[in-house]
Amino acid sequence: MQPRPPYYTVSPNQNLTLIASFFNLSSPDSILPYNNNINKDVILPGQRINVPILTCACIEDSFLGHTFSYTTVGGDTYEKIAGVQYSNLTTAAVLAADNAIPPNRIPTGAEVKVTVNCSCGDAAVSTEYGLFETYPIAAGENLSSIAKKFGVKDYLIRSYNPGSNFSSGIVFVPAKDQNGSYLPLQSNGKSKGLSGGGIAGIVVAVIIVLLGLASYLYFGVYKRQKAKKSQFIPSSFGDKSTSHSNAAMDSGSKSQDGSAALLGGFTVDRSVEFSYEELARATNDFSMANKIGEGGFGAVYYAELRGEKAAIKKMDMEATREFLAELKVLTHVHHLNLVRLIGYCTDGSLFLVYEFIENGNLSQHLRGSERDPLEWSTRVQIALDSARGLEYIHEHTVPVYIHRDIKSANILIDKKFHAKVADFGLTKLTQAGGMTQPTRLVGTFGYMPPEYAQFGDVSPKIDVFAFGVVLYELISAKEAIVKTGVGTESMGLVGLFEDALNQPEPKEHLKKLVDPRLGDNYPIDSAHKTALLAKACTQENPQLRQA
Repeated sequence: MQPRPPYYTVSPNQNLTLIASFFNLSSPDSILPYNNNINKDVILPGQRINVPILTCACIEDSFLGHTFSYTTVGGDTYEKIAGVQYSNLTTAAVLAADNAIPPNRIPTGAEVKVTVNCSCGDAAVSTEYGLFETYPIAAGENLSSIAKKFGVKDYLIRSYNPGSNFSSGIVFVPAKDQNGSYLPLQSNGKSKGLSGGGIAGIVVAVIIVLLGLASYLYFGVYKRQKAKKSQFIPSSFGDKSTSHSNAAMDSGSKSQDGSAALLGGFTVDRSVEFSYEELARATNDFSMANKIGEGGFGAVYYAELRGEKAAIKKMDMEATREFLAELKVLTHVHHLNLVRLIGYCTDGSLFLVYEFIENGNLSQHLRGSERDPLEWSTRVQIALDSARGLEYIHEHTVPVYIHRDIKSANILIDKKFHAKVADFGLTKLTQAGGMTQPTRLVGTFGYMPPEYAQFGDVSPKIDVFAFGVVLYELISAKEAIVKTGVGTESMGLVGLFEDALNQPEPKEHLKKLVDPRLGDNYPIDSAHKTALLAKACTQENPQLRQA
C-alpha cells in the first residue's frame, strides 16, 4: 500500500512572515539559516520548513518544552489547533488539559497555550549532539526511514527516543546548525538537561504544518505559565513529577522545590515572578516621573522589563484580596480584549505587572481636554471589543468570572484604538448561569444595577448593566452620574437616556445627549441603535437584560 502523503506541508498563499509570527519570531530572516532550499519570497505548497525555537526550557521539572500563545480564529477546535496549525507537535488532549477553555466552546480571539516538546541532548548518550529537531512522524515512516532522511545511525535516534515505537508521535533527531555542523551538548550539570532554571538560547528546529489557515493569525508575546505534563512526552524524559505543598502559602513565600509558588491556594509559575530590585530599577525607584496612574488599590508606574513595555501596579499589603483575585483571573483567562498579565512580585508590597497599553483609558479619551475626540466608528469598535472581553469571561470560562467594576476608566485603549478590559481586583466567580450569594458592596456608583446596590446579588448581569452605562458614555461622553442643576442634584446616565428614548421623537431628544465634540460627524441611526442596546443592557429586572 502506498503511504499517505506527508502531513507537514505548507499550504497555498502562505509566506515566511506569517510563519515567523506563528512561532513568535521577530523576523522571517530568523528562519532562513535553517532552510537551505527555501526562497524567502516564494514558498511552494507541500514544502517542508524548519522553524527555530529560541528557548527550550524545563517545564514543571518534568520535561523540556516551549509554550506558544495561539489566538483562535472562527471554527477552531483543539483537534484543529493541534493537528493543523501545530502539525501534531501537540495533541488535543494536552491543549484541553493546559487551557481552561471548554473544548466545545472555543471562542474567536481566545488565547490558547500550546506547549511543544524539544530536546537539548543527553550526556548519557553522547556529548557530541546539542541541537535537535522535534520531528512529527508521518504515516508510513519508521526508524530506518527517519535515520536515512536525517543521515544519522538508527541506534543514535533510538538512544535519544527509548520510549518511541517510531510509527507515530514525535521523536528528537540530532540536527546540524546553519554552518552544517553538529553542535556539542552544553554542560549544565544534569545528565538529561533537566535543570530547574531551564536551558535558554539553544535553537531547536521543528517541522511545521501550515495547512488550511484561513486568515492572518495574531500571536501574543511568549508567556511561560504553568503547564501540565504533556501526554505526548516520550518516555525518554521520564515520569518525574513536580511536588508542591498542599497548604496555601502566604503572599511572597515560595514552594520548597523552587518551581512555583502557591498564592491564595492556587499555583503560579515562578517564571512570571519579578524581584523587587528589578521592578525598582525599571521604575527609577518608583519615581513620580514614571507614575502614570492612581487607582483604588494603588499607584501604576511605567517600566521597561526584559525588553517589553510594562505597567506596574504597586498595592499595599492590605489589598491582598484584590491582588489575589486579579492574579487568579489573569493567570487563567487570556483574550485579545482582556489586559495581559506579565508577572507579579510580593517583596515588601504587592505588585502586578501588566502589558503597557499606550493610549490610556476610555474615560480619559471621552472627557480629557488634552485628547482629540474619538470618532464615532472608533467608539463603536471600542464597544465591540469590550463586549467581546466580557462575553469571554461570562460564556467561555469555567468557572464564570464576574468583573464587578466595569466602567470607562477600566477599559484601556491600545495604539490601534482597540479596547481591553482591565482591573480584575473585584472579580468574583460562579458556575455558568449561576448567581453567587449576596456579598459585600464593591464597585463604582452609577454603574451598579438595583439588585446589586440594594441586596448585593451578584451575577454576570451586573457586568451587563455596567456595560450599558459605558455605551451611554460612548454616546454622550458624560460621567455615569451627571449634575442636573444647581447644587447637589444629580441623575444617572441610565435615567437621563431613558427619558430621551421614551419621548415621541427619541432621535431628536437623543441628539441633545450626543457628545458635542462629534458635531454632525456621526450617523444618528447608529447612535440610536447603540442607545437602544444600552437600554436593553440596563433594564431594572436583570432577567430582561440583553447584550
